[in-house]
Amino acid sequence: MSSKHVDWAAYDIEAPIGPHKRRSGCFSLRNAGWLLAAAGLLATGFYTKPFSASLNLPGFNGSASPCQSQDDPNKLKNFQQCAIDNLLNTGLPFLENASPMVVADFEERRDRLAEALVAEDVDAFVVEPGYTFKYYGNVSQPEWEVWEPEERPFLMVVRPVIDATGSIKANTTFLCPSFEAERARLLGMPFTQAIQIVPWEEHWDPYNTLWHSDVFSTLTRVPRLMVDEEMRDFIQRGLGSVGYDVVGLRGHVDEVRQIKSAGEVEILRAVNTGTVEAVRLYPGLTENQIAAALDDALRAAGLEPFFDIVLFDENASNPHGGTNGSKVLEAETFVLVDVGAHLYGYSSDICRTFFPPFFERSSATDKLAPSIAEKLKVWDIVFEAQTQSIHQFRENYTAASVDIAARNVIDEAGYEGTFTHRVGHGIGIKGKFGFQIFHIFQSRVLTAHESPYLNKGNHQTLLKTGMAFTSEPGIYLVDKFGVRHEDIFLVRGDDEPELLTGTRAVGPWDP
Repeated sequence: MSSKHVDWAAYDIEAPIGPHKRRSGCFSLRNAGWLLAAAGLLATGFYTKPFSASLNLPGFNGSASPCQSQDDPNKLKNFQQCAIDNLLNTGLPFLENASPMVVADFEERRDRLAEALVAEDVDAFVVEPGYTFKYYGNVSQPEWEVWEPEERPFLMVVRPVIDATGSIKANTTFLCPSFEAERARLLGMPFTQAIQIVPWEEHWDPYNTLWHSDVFSTLTRVPRLMVDEEMRDFIQRGLGSVGYDVVGLRGHVDEVRQIKSAGEVEILRAVNTGTVEAVRLYPGLTENQIAAALDDALRAAGLEPFFDIVLFDENASNPHGGTNGSKVLEAETFVLVDVGAHLYGYSSDICRTFFPPFFERSSATDKLAPSIAEKLKVWDIVFEAQTQSIHQFRENYTAASVDIAARNVIDEAGYEGTFTHRVGHGIGIKGKFGFQIFHIFQSRVLTAHESPYLNKGNHQTLLKTGMAFTSEPGIYLVDKFGVRHEDIFLVRGDDEPELLTGTRAVGPWDP
């Protein structure tokens, strides 16, 4: 049995590498795999030849330094440090165009929010510390109350007003416990003027305090307040109990955060490309050990890891794992790595499924073992499913169409029922600021998920230029293996979407 994946060029790790099409100095996932594979081969005894001082690897133009001798008693630790050093020596080009948000960015966001509120006939947007508060005011929930969300409401109230030029601008007020007012000022929130605070004493009703303030004194109707899904129920009920008309997030207001600015796009590009380039493997190590090494590589590049899922073979048939991370990497293992990190508050979320680089590729005349042939077949199907989903990332296409395009490929290939989750979700700042929600043994799992959500039932949501999404179809064969490919895409009108992860997977040995 043959496969279209056989006869792909596999580099001998001692042989000099010829000219490459990749940008000089770029440390790709493939390069990382080769470097760490070489490290692991020595560290675990898979590779017994002397380590050549003239080692060259793809992308380095011969600049990657040999890490240590074979008999080093600290070889694993030292190889990891050497790999980190080689990563840093590339200069981290993916970071070049990314920079943190400044005050003007936050002011522009709040002004866009004010315009959206007018379009939705809403008098104010009310939010408590969390992801949305972070987006508009640069304060997360832990940055306000590090231990947990507490019972005293601290609310940001954004209202649309008309300035002297006739433009719609945002006017922002904070409802704050009086004893916390000075701390609120010390947060250094992104405003050019001193923040406006409506304080409430401990024995007052905070919602009634807001009602009797002058925040809505110019209105001739009951104030209509919009809240999002992060607003806790008791606060919504408190606002409603004193007379406010409270409505849920919708329409133009929802799109303010969904549609990314040019600066946000550059951060998303940097963090997702950097996350792909940091993925690495060691033969003979466990899922947990590789996850820990991946975290170290991300931190070395200035990224902040917040989840990693490393699953081998049958463990990957459950998309988010659930096993204890003790399975050991072997030559024929199909590896699924799903990982997220942050840069300037923005999330990456990428997934690759691949064979270890030390698993020798077959020649065209070789008869493949049935288990390997099936893995190659499924890898291709999932890749094609992702390809078809990508074509749906266009202005005014439905969120459902992206999922359906991928699902049709998998179903028509005979794997109906094995693609068990939606094809993707929006991505931005959500995922960084919050506590670890739960643990699966030693694995940390948080979410990088934002709306809109790409599932086959979401026919109501239309995609807009500037929205960023994951596409992550998968096939999961219980007790055998799982395959998922995940990249980030930016909607660009009627054109094909822009890839924000540097490069898609190339093949089962070239993730």
